[in-house]
Amino acid sequence: MNAKELRKAYVDFFLKHGHAHIPSASLIPENDPTVLFTTAGMQPLVPYLLGQKHPAGKRLVNYQKCLRTGDIEDVGDSSHLTFFEMLGNWSLGDYFKEGSIKMSYELLTDVLKIDINSLAVTAFEGNENAPKDMETYHIWKGLGFGDDQIFFYGMKDNWWGPAGQTGPCGPDTEIFFDDGRQKCSPTCGPSCRCGKYVEIWNNVFMEYNKNADGSYSPLSQKNVDTGMGLERVAALMEGVKTPYDTGLFVPIIEKIEELSGKRYDEHVKDFRIIADHLRAATFLLGDDMGVAPSKMDQGYILRRLIRRASRYMRRLEIDGCRMADVSRIIIDRYSDVYPELERNKEFVFASIASEEEKFNKTLDRGLRIADRMFEDLGDTKVLSGELAFRLYDTFGFPIELTKELADERGMTVDQKDFENRFKEHQERSRAGAEHKFKGGLADCSDETTKLHTATHLLNAALRQVLSADIMQKGSNITSERLRFDFNFDRKMTPEEIQKVSDIVNDAIKAGIDVVCEEVPYEEAKRCGAIGVFEGKYEDIVKVYRIDGVSMEMCGGPHVSNTRDIGGFKIQKEESSAAGVRRIKAVVGQF
Repeated sequence: MNAKELRKAYVDFFLKHGHAHIPSASLIPENDPTVLFTTAGMQPLVPYLLGQKHPAGKRLVNYQKCLRTGDIEDVGDSSHLTFFEMLGNWSLGDYFKEGSIKMSYELLTDVLKIDINSLAVTAFEGNENAPKDMETYHIWKGLGFGDDQIFFYGMKDNWWGPAGQTGPCGPDTEIFFDDGRQKCSPTCGPSCRCGKYVEIWNNVFMEYNKNADGSYSPLSQKNVDTGMGLERVAALMEGVKTPYDTGLFVPIIEKIEELSGKRYDEHVKDFRIIADHLRAATFLLGDDMGVAPSKMDQGYILRRLIRRASRYMRRLEIDGCRMADVSRIIIDRYSDVYPELERNKEFVFASIASEEEKFNKTLDRGLRIADRMFEDLGDTKVLSGELAFRLYDTFGFPIELTKELADERGMTVDQKDFENRFKEHQERSRAGAEHKFKGGLADCSDETTKLHTATHLLNAALRQVLSADIMQKGSNITSERLRFDFNFDRKMTPEEIQKVSDIVNDAIKAGIDVVCEEVPYEEAKRCGAIGVFEGKYEDIVKVYRIDGVSMEMCGGPHVSNTRDIGGFKIQKEESSAAGVRRIKAVVGQF
């Protein structure tokens, strides 16, 4: 069973069990300032896990585009990926532990044909806040698992959440594939890192609420949130050792072999980094939210991925700007599942080619600066870690390249100092990439609710003043301000900014009711409701209507009347990326 068949089998199975298939959300979280990218299938569903009604019902299933960059420097080994797909199913106050576990078992053994003797599972061992999860233990036992296949672990391994400092959380049960090799020690189990056990699925049982005082109380709505990594399970299904050996990556790697004239098995790490980073970059550029390389936020990560891939293509002696050739293979491979890649392919190719050309010039300039740096050291035989890290951080020089340059001059590099600086850099990057969800989609405070509705008014005003073709290209809302990105190819004039502000404030003063209706998606389109993504909505959608001003498909939350916003003030209008402008604004009494 290949990846395409696996996606279909997973969704079809849960459709048979009464789930609604919801589409993948964008890689760029809408209205969530707490994380740069969508890092898990549950992330766009936080409001519904907290109790908000989902238009598609209480049972959901999908495959979700995800991107994680906290371990970007580890890519190149057998397991780490930046972009990946997460298969997930959810129960929003419907079935709980027994239903979830039995469906997981049925899918794994009846559909995927995995022998029960090749599976191991874990459960929560209990602590002062929650009891040992014997219910999960007995369910697995009832399905035929022996005691030597069931392992109990603490909160580090078998507890999820809460998303912020407080909120829904609970124990989980993780499902592992046992490759059959001998245990590395008597205590070897799923928590061991020897490689015998590979996690393939995680079922989270949200049954508690963590309170502000640190205590835990039972939830009235108990949810199930599950996640299965497509690439990892595809490798298992195809009988290969790593995701890079699956049909998802083989065509990409074959293209790199063609461009380089070199063999994958002789340059494994280089090939994997290029394939992974360009797959991630292609999906970011091909997203309908229109991310472009830049110096900040998502654009900075995108630029880093492209430049790192370019650096390793140089190592393989691939001449010229050829990354777009690899992206074409990726789009051909994925566009039937993610049609936005085909829609946005010209932007993908142009952006990658432009960034690759810029980086080649930067790298050449960096080599000249490195030459001067070595010359300035005179008789010194050791290049400091500070200078080595400066070459890495500013010009993208890997430590291997710097060591090669030093060796040519009979010098060494203070690698220990470099590694300390690099470790500090990694820790800062990981801290920024963790999906803590403090605020964001889980934040329905009065201030963020006002800002959500103000964003709708702003979008409508921009379409009225600038162009009917204006579309949202990103939104970031905190309790203090809104940030709204939109497609426009020049700086707004002061007069245009004032006119937009006046339109929004006039709508606020008019005291218009904000009406929410749940209607079929096609009907919403016929009525003129606008949305961020073409073809990215469920069959039934929420439409927020502000008569005479705005009608948008959105997940909320929103005020009941525009006068509740108080007032609106644009603080800044600036460039976000090529062809994308950004407005920052606040609400309140002015």
